[in-house]
Amino acid sequence: MIEVRPFATLGAFRNDWLNAKHHFSFGHYRDSTRAGFGRLLVWNDDEISPGTGFDPHPHRDMEIITYIRDGAITHRDNFGNEGRTEAGDVQVMHAGTGIVHAEYNREKAPTRLFQIWILPDRAGVKPGWETKKFPRAGVGLAVLASGRAGDVDALPLFADAAVLAGTLPSGHAVEYTLAPGRALYLVPARGAVTVNDVAVGPRDGAAITDEKILRIVPTEETELVMVDVAA
Repeated sequence: MIEVRPFATLGAFRNDWLNAKHHFSFGHYRDSTRAGFGRLLVWNDDEISPGTGFDPHPHRDMEIITYIRDGAITHRDNFGNEGRTEAGDVQVMHAGTGIVHAEYNREKAPTRLFQIWILPDRAGVKPGWETKKFPRAGVGLAVLASGRAGDVDALPLFADAAVLAGTLPSGHAVEYTLAPGRALYLVPARGAVTVNDVAVGPRDGAAITDEKILRIVPTEETELVMVDVAA
């Protein structure tokens, strides 16, 4: 089953520095039909104004992945981790037993990102943060972060999940096998695709279950982000 969630139907929040869309219930946005997807709880589509950002705040027992679409984000936490992650790259924060962090746009232009929260397989892991650059010149999907065995080049997750992304030229079809008991959430960060002939537009979400083989065909050059989780 492929359920498309058009961008126009997503939850929304806006203030003087943040323009956010929510694929799942988050903050003041509540929709009982979109209360997470398997172990995937949050997928926020955020635009952060220059010189602003999220002041220090706590998290606990959550794997938080940030995929930068445009611009860059600067991270700082109470464990002394600090770093800048720019467009096309990803950072992972293990909230574990508790972490306090801030995320700021120190750039001169808006930063646009996806923030993704996945429930860990176990509570009380050691908090941590990592960021990694990934090559942008290649064609196809790369595993950016993963808790699956064998994904040795990805940032580690304390969750049975994988975050994949890549750029696909128009018409460059890829196939993805979805194992039994797994679910996939897919979002074109830009561009559009068909998934088993179902159209998914720019920044739409597609919640996918009970589909063994997915044939993904970009209808224009597309930057695609996907999360594979236990259903």
